[in-house]
Amino acid sequence: MSLDVLVIGGGNAALCAALMAREAGASVMLLEAAPKAWRGGNSMHTRNLRCMHDAPQDVLEDAYPEEEFWQDLLKVTGGLTDEHLARLVIRASSSCRPWMAKHGVRFQPSLSGTLSLSRTNAFFMGGGKALVNAYYRSAERLGVQIRYEAPVDRLDIEDGRFKAAYVNGERIQARVCVLAAGGFESNREWLREAWGQNERGEWPADNFLIRGTRYNQGVLLRHMMEQGADMIGDPSQSHCVAIDARAPEYDGGICTRIDCVSLGVVVNQEARRFYDEGEDFWPKRYAIWGRLVAQQPGQIGYSIIDSKATGRFMPPVFEGVRADSLPELAGKLGLDEATFMQTMNTYNAACRVGSFDHTVLDDCHTEGVSPAKTHWALPLDTPPFTAYAVRPGVTFTYLGLKVNDQAAVHFGGRPSDNLFVAGEMMAGNVLGKGYTAGVGMSIGTAFGRIAGAQAARAALTPQQMETQRAAA
Repeated sequence: MSLDVLVIGGGNAALCAALMAREAGASVMLLEAAPKAWRGGNSMHTRNLRCMHDAPQDVLEDAYPEEEFWQDLLKVTGGLTDEHLARLVIRASSSCRPWMAKHGVRFQPSLSGTLSLSRTNAFFMGGGKALVNAYYRSAERLGVQIRYEAPVDRLDIEDGRFKAAYVNGERIQARVCVLAAGGFESNREWLREAWGQNERGEWPADNFLIRGTRYNQGVLLRHMMEQGADMIGDPSQSHCVAIDARAPEYDGGICTRIDCVSLGVVVNQEARRFYDEGEDFWPKRYAIWGRLVAQQPGQIGYSIIDSKATGRFMPPVFEGVRADSLPELAGKLGLDEATFMQTMNTYNAACRVGSFDHTVLDDCHTEGVSPAKTHWALPLDTPPFTAYAVRPGVTFTYLGLKVNDQAAVHFGGRPSDNLFVAGEMMAGNVLGKGYTAGVGMSIGTAFGRIAGAQAARAALTPQQMETQRAAA
């Protein structure tokens, strides 16, 4: 029996594509590079989906209209986004949850300590692992063929058309293919190449940790570049978060993130501040801090709070370094005490305390110090003091394949009629830089569903779709 749709990848976008193609009546095979126990790519580490909505909806409060979502995305990307494709994602985020629920995904209100997300983000009950497992159960029930430990290393492509994929030397043919195999964040050599050597003679990527899966090596992404596919994005741009420096090399996930940045100050190993910790709400700014730390000496920073911050943020998995005085803290961190105290005293003296409220952009700010702290600026003067060492934690990379609103891969400006792409492999069309919480899952869900629907259309005649849908 010939195969209609081959889906390469095993995370959220791939599963959405496989389910949509199967629902449309196509025969579908999904190839996951990881073993079954590690299936799901970075999706298993996620927690929520950013959703447009014009009125309160079950787990979502108030309203989050299209224009506000768009402005949030525009701000974090600095304009490096395709507005047409971005708005497509935003609108799709308002209508995807009933379909997700049909395939077993359950939602819950935002978790306590997840700052400012109760209005904008729908949380998955059981997290990304539960979402991935629900989708796999549904795919198996619908008859999607699933193969694990099946990495694809190359494709047969002729004049922009997909012919076959190769898995460990085996040639797998299909009428249509959907690429959803992730970025290259697990490929340390490629990260090193992308980031290069800095003015201090350091190779920053050597000190990066990978928040997500170790299986996103970028093999297909590199292969598509070599095949002449149209690309988009800067290879050094990524979802890069400041995470606990003690996190594992791979698969640390969300629990390694340090969320107290906006409640205190961050210094580098020279004991100096280097960026506005209170620039905006944390969900809109957390994903710039990995890149900021990557630009510091030794690619390390220290997030410092006092006891006033206790209980105001999601506690990290590891205990911080504690001290009863700031000089003692400097000693425990191995920082130059004189410089550290100058930094802290200057910051404390610059604080102009108004009405502190971490749920709004409050009026607590600094004056006469650079960098400024725009909001939530309170003096660090109440022991005990706590510090968390942080390093860059890369979640996924933004270099990807250029697409249109039908998720088609392009060659020389022309869309392929049987090769589609979704998820991290095309997220750079919407995310040129920066990030806002949950939008990666919005992109993967929207384009996964589009790619799956388009793949079925390309593989089947309307009559076949109707006949096979009835038989499925």
